[in-house]
Amino acid sequence: MTQLNHFDERGQAHMVDVGAKAETARVAVAAGSIRMAPATLALILSGSAKKGDVLGVARIAAIQGAKRTPDLIPLSHPIAITRVAVEFTADDAASAIECRATVETVGRTGVEMEALTAVSTALLTIYDMVKAADRAMTITDVRLLEKRGGKSGDYVAGP
Repeated sequence: MTQLNHFDERGQAHMVDVGAKAETARVAVAAGSIRMAPATLALILSGSAKKGDVLGVARIAAIQGAKRTPDLIPLSHPIAITRVAVEFTADDAASAIECRATVETVGRTGVEMEALTAVSTALLTIYDMVKAADRAMTITDVRLLEKRGGKSGDYVAGP
């Protein structure tokens, strides 16, 4: 088992010193889903939700979430993000929408938390925008799919 690097030798939480690390290109991809009633999915996809373009607003929220990650996750570093891309895929059979976020930087630490925060923020925004129609929506399977760059190497989630 690897040692957790957000704790010092006395077991106290601290921000990891990344000052000596080389700057490298780093990419992280995360995904998650929100399940809902079929009528709610149809409402979102039709673009006729009372609050407006649900997926458009959720995309902006995801980008904002990635940029604000250090404000939410106490030990994450402020990072100069170079790109955030957000995609939504509707799954009619599951009555769900999947969000996939790709975050990139050139820096000393990775962007996994930014990608996960982007997905979480997007899914929470979808919930917020249509909760009047469906309070039973379920956010699920938020996970890291891939990360590239850095000292620890690449990671790709299994099937």
